[in-house]
Amino acid sequence: MNNGDIANLFDEIADLLELQNANPFRVRAYRTAARTLQGLGRDVAAMVEAGEDVRELPRIGVDLAEKITDIVEMGTTPMLEELRAAFPPGLVALTRLPGLGPKRVRLLHDELGVNDTESLRKACDDGRIHGLKGFGAKTEAHIREALEAAAKAPPPQRMLLAVATPLVEEMLEYLRAVRGVQRAVAAGSYRRGRETVGDIDLLVTAGTDSDVIDRFTVFPAVAQVVSHGTTRATVVLHNGLQVDLRVVPDESYGAALHYFTGSKDHNVVVRHMAQQLDRKVNEYGVFEGETRIAGETEESVFAAIGLPWIPPELRENRGEFEAARDGRLPRLIEASDIRGELHAHTVATDGRNTIREMAEAARARGLEYLAITDHSKRLTFINGLDADRLLRQCDEVARVDEEVVGISLLKGIEVDILEDGSLDLPDEVLARLDFVIASVHGAFDLGREKQTKRILRALDNRYVTLLGHPTGRKLPDRPSYDVDVEQIVRHAAQRKCFLEVNSQPQRLDLADIYCQMARDEGVLLCLDTDTHSVKGFDNLRYGLAQARRGWLTADDVANTRPLDAFRELVAAARL
Repeated sequence: MNNGDIANLFDEIADLLELQNANPFRVRAYRTAARTLQGLGRDVAAMVEAGEDVRELPRIGVDLAEKITDIVEMGTTPMLEELRAAFPPGLVALTRLPGLGPKRVRLLHDELGVNDTESLRKACDDGRIHGLKGFGAKTEAHIREALEAAAKAPPPQRMLLAVATPLVEEMLEYLRAVRGVQRAVAAGSYRRGRETVGDIDLLVTAGTDSDVIDRFTVFPAVAQVVSHGTTRATVVLHNGLQVDLRVVPDESYGAALHYFTGSKDHNVVVRHMAQQLDRKVNEYGVFEGETRIAGETEESVFAAIGLPWIPPELRENRGEFEAARDGRLPRLIEASDIRGELHAHTVATDGRNTIREMAEAARARGLEYLAITDHSKRLTFINGLDADRLLRQCDEVARVDEEVVGISLLKGIEVDILEDGSLDLPDEVLARLDFVIASVHGAFDLGREKQTKRILRALDNRYVTLLGHPTGRKLPDRPSYDVDVEQIVRHAAQRKCFLEVNSQPQRLDLADIYCQMARDEGVLLCLDTDTHSVKGFDNLRYGLAQARRGWLTADDVANTRPLDAFRELVAAARL
């Protein structure tokens, strides 16, 4: 639960209270609390988990504080569940149509039996709305227009992998606890590690006595049950994410997992390869005629078409079949391969923790070295470091390095690339550092030629070790700036400097196709978290998925090396 999730649930409570014709002051309290949470700079869930009193927040009293705690701990609150039970699930959605609010929706419900968009559309078509007090023919026409616009609206935006992950893990834990469930896994683009997911596919195997379908449809985050059968169900969660559950028999588990993992392009090739062997592959198994010859495991499905098992992250029909046939499938990088973190910010600029706290957190995660790389002076709004402050910080890094046993600290900086490609700190200062990241943080609209020249010039600086978040994208709203990535990759290869695979969930930059391009050109990448707090180290899992989708092995990533070997790579880049 993040602040936005909690705020959305408070807005839903307010909607339902209005439908109930509750005291306006009570409704306003939840609306105000929702706005407070949306604009808050602190992570409320973290406050609850740390035992802090959320009543210290503005306009949050005892009652609201209890609800916040419930939501953080359970994903909902009893009051919200009681309100939801009092009204049909589709009724709240109607309050968000232009021209309708809770009072009008309640009247439509009470007088005409309107429960959802379909019954509202029928009431319009039958001409029953304009006869209600306070509506009229013009209002009825506006409602019809709103329904038509909603029907033509684009599908819900894809959700960041990092936003979907906690929810998916919670649902899987919930399903595994259901009587008779043997296995519960996620498939689809989520399993392939895509940066964003459009919906979630869940698979379970279960005994005949299991009530897993019924239990799935009453999961606390479910807002709407779209379909409910004996072996599958589809629901929509309160955050708009659609989740499909399928119950499959043991003998079809591997075939179903492969089929629903995808991608579509990958599956088309698998089916074609099976047809060439007079076999058929579907979600139930691999068949020769009517006889199932494989399907209990994914390995058996691939073996039936003459291939070794292919990791899910590679299943995009981008060369995995040729590599599998030729014995060239890579051993993809794993979290245990990472020895050092190379991109970390502290309270000196826009981080939340001290150097010591970051060092201790990195050591606790098994890392052998950590580079402290706060922002440079151009980013004045976050108190970026000028030369004097940076050198003082280097002294502090050295002190903490001596005091914290079990991890080595590197003196670094994330220096800004100015519009002309120069850096905002002088070379004589950069020369005193162990590690220098150069990044673009502004002037994203220079145009392809200027942006490319800007970055190439920065890479020409002998002290630049790593190009940070190389294409500048921020998912889902800010695309990459227009730049010739291929030219940058080849220049990095010549300079022997590194390109970053940034694990921040909104960045995941480089994109997977560029990771593969860099690998093919012999460029080493750095897989790091760009962390701004001790919790940020946990984001490595998302960058790891990106690196694996880019076919990266441990050998392709610089910070899988022991510290001495890593220092040699940095020294080579400075020659």
